[in-house]
Amino acid sequence: MTTNGVGRSSPLTRRAFLKVSGAAAGVAALAACSNEKSPSKGSAASGTINALFMQQAAYSTADIQGMTKAFQQANPGVKVTPTFVAYEALHDKIVAAAPAGTYDVVLMDVIWPAEFGSKHEVIDVTDRIPSGWKTTIFPGALQTAEYQGRFYGVPWILDTKYFFYNKNMLKKAGVAVPTTWDEVVTAAKTLKSKKVVQYPLVWSWSQAEAVICDYAQLLGAFGGKFLDDAGKPVFNTGGGLQALEFMKRTLDEGITNPSSTESLEEDVRKTISQGQAAMALNWTYMFALGNDPKESRVPGQIAVAHTPSGPAAAPGCNGSMALCIASGSKNPDAAWKYIEFLTSQKVQNQYAKLSLPIWKSSYDDPQVVKTLPEVVAVAKTQLNDMILRPQIPSYNSASQILQVSIQKALTGRASPKQALDDAASRIAAP
Repeated sequence: MTTNGVGRSSPLTRRAFLKVSGAAAGVAALAACSNEKSPSKGSAASGTINALFMQQAAYSTADIQGMTKAFQQANPGVKVTPTFVAYEALHDKIVAAAPAGTYDVVLMDVIWPAEFGSKHEVIDVTDRIPSGWKTTIFPGALQTAEYQGRFYGVPWILDTKYFFYNKNMLKKAGVAVPTTWDEVVTAAKTLKSKKVVQYPLVWSWSQAEAVICDYAQLLGAFGGKFLDDAGKPVFNTGGGLQALEFMKRTLDEGITNPSSTESLEEDVRKTISQGQAAMALNWTYMFALGNDPKESRVPGQIAVAHTPSGPAAAPGCNGSMALCIASGSKNPDAAWKYIEFLTSQKVQNQYAKLSLPIWKSSYDDPQVVKTLPEVVAVAKTQLNDMILRPQIPSYNSASQILQVSIQKALTGRASPKQALDDAASRIAAP
């Protein structure tokens, strides 16, 4: 889960720190594509479409089913069959189903436009994107579907990892809400020493994309980069190394729950909701569920804040996602109509409880503000300050290499330096 934000020109955020080689080859590949069936303007939408979503974080299954029902009522000629899979299965499901045209609409993570665009697994919809969107939608949201100046979908989930904390626990320990990572460590040590909670911190550090999201956020805070201007890995130096050393240190000092190395975002959410941790990073959806008496043992105690700052910055990880038309779609017109409906400001404002809208003006809309006033207040700044993971066609394989190396460091099978050097060497290898 899990885009970039508005306004920052720092090399730590947005595409400035991710200049990669091979752009000319990518453009040539796009020009060579001739078999994609683009949606036609003005076409009547009818028929059946199949849509693929993830089943955790952001919009709930019930939310999507409600949106779909409303769409079908407004478009009686179209029948939509939604399918839900775990995020960890989403990428491979899209790739495997593309040749057969199994799905018409698919949910694309912010890390996949380079791959899906260059391999023509989703349709280029640049000519369907209104020019006004560049000013009415958060730029970070737009980047979710963009690769080399072309758009391969419509942003739908605008999300970043916020800092969540248990108000009662911090108050009991007599500590203020931390605003820097150094203060987080100090607060955690105080919470532990005063026996408020055994492990004050919990993270999603399982060997999955989840650990890369947390690592990216810390890498940015410590002033690191994933790649240099030539597209070569540099995360094994400077802030990238400091970030992993910070992660390992919190484990060694006993302030991070050891289960973090096996946890995903849902595990983090449940741990916080059970009152077994005081502080964590997670996506927007955790606020509502962490304070829901039906989902939490500590309702009303979970608060949200801007991610703590490091020596360099305080970026959130860009975790946005876009809705795309699969290249094998047999009904791209109906697929486009469905995407337009789900991403519309009216629908997003209605379903803002677990995922905030991509539209800037929504953050001043009484309907949205009333739904999540605490989160909206923080989102106004955090969504302008986010870090992208590398936008490269080989991202998935590079991420898997880095996941393994980070795990080795966290579990003590290699030093942070050794682990990152190995990952950098393998990723840089032709």
